[in-house]
Amino acid sequence: MNPKDFSSQEAGKVILTPKGFWAFLPNPLPPNISWSVSLVSTLSEAERDLSRLAALVSTFPFPQLLIQPFIRNEAVISSRIEGTRASLVDLYTYETSQLSFFERTDDVREVYNYVRATDYGLERLKTLPVSLRLIRELHEKLMENVRGGNLTPGEFRRSQNWIGQMGSTPSSAPFVPPPVDEMHQALNDLEKFMHIDTEIPTLIRAGMIHYQFEAIHPFLDGNGRVGRLLIVLLLCEWGLLLQPLLNLSAYIERYRQQYYDLLLDVSQQGAWEPWLRFFLRGVSEQARDGIYRMERLREIRIAYQPTIDKDRNPKRMKEVVDYLFSRPILSVRQASDGLGIPFKTATNYLSKLEQAGILREITGYARNRIFQADEIMKLF
Repeated sequence: MNPKDFSSQEAGKVILTPKGFWAFLPNPLPPNISWSVSLVSTLSEAERDLSRLAALVSTFPFPQLLIQPFIRNEAVISSRIEGTRASLVDLYTYETSQLSFFERTDDVREVYNYVRATDYGLERLKTLPVSLRLIRELHEKLMENVRGGNLTPGEFRRSQNWIGQMGSTPSSAPFVPPPVDEMHQALNDLEKFMHIDTEIPTLIRAGMIHYQFEAIHPFLDGNGRVGRLLIVLLLCEWGLLLQPLLNLSAYIERYRQQYYDLLLDVSQQGAWEPWLRFFLRGVSEQARDGIYRMERLREIRIAYQPTIDKDRNPKRMKEVVDYLFSRPILSVRQASDGLGIPFKTATNYLSKLEQAGILREITGYARNRIFQADEIMKLF
């Protein structure tokens, strides 16, 4: 890392380590922000769009069922940013335990771990706020039995890491996070900022925290995924979202290089405003995207109502149809277990939905069949 590239100390300073290379030590949050008209306007738009999404969630007939496809879509894209090649179809089919369908189960397992970590984090928030302890627990879930799982999952790093091309060294890498001792102090300062009472707008705080976490880079692997997961958990903890329906990773993937460049610009030039405006635009875009998907899901659900009404047991058929919105790819066993109904009953209802054109069998097998709700899947 070249200290000459770091022309400002607004976000932190470069320090010379005992081993002779330079590293970046971020300043404690918050920084001094110049509240330009552009930043205030972008913040207002993001708050408005996120409020619209939250309001729509509160009026949806079965919001709990909606969580799962949004979580899985976020898991697929956030993991893809780090190089996995598993699709949403791969993930859902993996969860039916039909592992022979895959050539790349390692990739799917990484995505599945992201789902597990998200579910775990949402449940854990009921008893534990976002904290260093929770961050370590999330990392342990994320890295269990996957590539990088030998790199102390659930523990902050005990050695130096750096960010650069494969084969780079701390001297040649464009960014080197703080050494271990300084890292722990930086993490403690970050945790205090998460919990402190402040007049800083919540979305601005979230953008600051995401930058700070990535600058500290406290794990040997998985920092990007944990950092993106923290965003949605913070929004849920702070009450901006009742459910994790903001797929911010889709925006980050779409503008991936700009995302990396802006984070680095904060460290090197103290360019907080461009990063925060980028982050807020992402919140706006993905909130509007979430609204569109939810409105389309509502339309699809209305279109399925005649099939429910004409069934001999419309109450049971309604339960099965609504379940599809959380599991648009499922096996008979999954439907049976998830709905608490006999296997034969689940088989009967899925066959009815196949005949109605709502489901499509995708294996071609006579046994261990898997069904897909094409209209729902198409939205994700």
